[in-house]
Amino acid sequence: MHVEFLGTGAGLPSKNRNVTSIMLHLEQKRNALWMFDCGEATQHQILHTSIKPRKIEKIFITHLHGDHIFGLPGLLSSRSFQGGVEPVTIYGPPGIKAYLETSLTLSRTKLSYPIKIVELSEGVIFEDQQFIISAQKLQHGIECFGFLIEEKDSPGPLLVNKLKEIGIEPGPIYQEFKVNETVDLPNGHTVKSKDYIGVPKPGKRIAVIGDTRAHQAIIPFVQGVDLLIHEATFAADQEKLAHEYYHSTTSQAAAIAREANVKQLILTHISSRFQNEDIELLKKESQQLFHNTTIAYDFYTATID
Repeated sequence: MHVEFLGTGAGLPSKNRNVTSIMLHLEQKRNALWMFDCGEATQHQILHTSIKPRKIEKIFITHLHGDHIFGLPGLLSSRSFQGGVEPVTIYGPPGIKAYLETSLTLSRTKLSYPIKIVELSEGVIFEDQQFIISAQKLQHGIECFGFLIEEKDSPGPLLVNKLKEIGIEPGPIYQEFKVNETVDLPNGHTVKSKDYIGVPKPGKRIAVIGDTRAHQAIIPFVQGVDLLIHEATFAADQEKLAHEYYHSTTSQAAAIAREANVKQLILTHISSRFQNEDIELLKKESQQLFHNTTIAYDFYTATID
């Protein structure tokens, strides 16, 4: 799976950065896309990618500030015009339902597919056979959530050589080892499937942290994730400003990553006060505390191996 950053700016768009939106690509896992936030002009950003909006299955909104939601009604409307028929579930803080229903009703927008709106509380918000998604409140000027996406472990591979050692050649019986706890062999013996299945492949874990002051409660929530996506609106020497506006600095986000022992940190939600020539300095500030840090830019893609 991989993440694609459609917008990486804070507050308002700039020439180099659109406002926030992130896409999690799950085409190989479930032929679907999951979106995190949908700032103004997100659908315009999508035009510069290979993303097919009809594949968007879920949309997660961290909070209701405009730079995170103003693109959502337009995206949902365009998805109809582009042949979207599959349902979409939208998760967001209390108020997201009123915002969407008002926007779509007053604009007389009729969607060609059903939408389900889930107003968030802390804890597990979704679970199926593949994934568990949890939400946790952050420290922002309005109610804001972070999301933890946990892929469940995949079954281990069938140990073909071990099966051949007991005289079981490839055929339909191999499928029985994958789906049944026990298998009756042609010789009349019954064996346990787990004895012929390899070690399960651990699932990946990704945390998307919306706008927030850096605080210790985030650490157990993101502990050990494969990828932490964290806002870094301000530079390391702007902690007072970050605190005042309920945001984080580059060094604060890196400190969280270090203390939580995550594998990779990607910083986003960069203030428009920073120009391209400032980005290398911001990255160095972070890497002093957490070496495996990247600062995202629009259309940047990261693979979670």
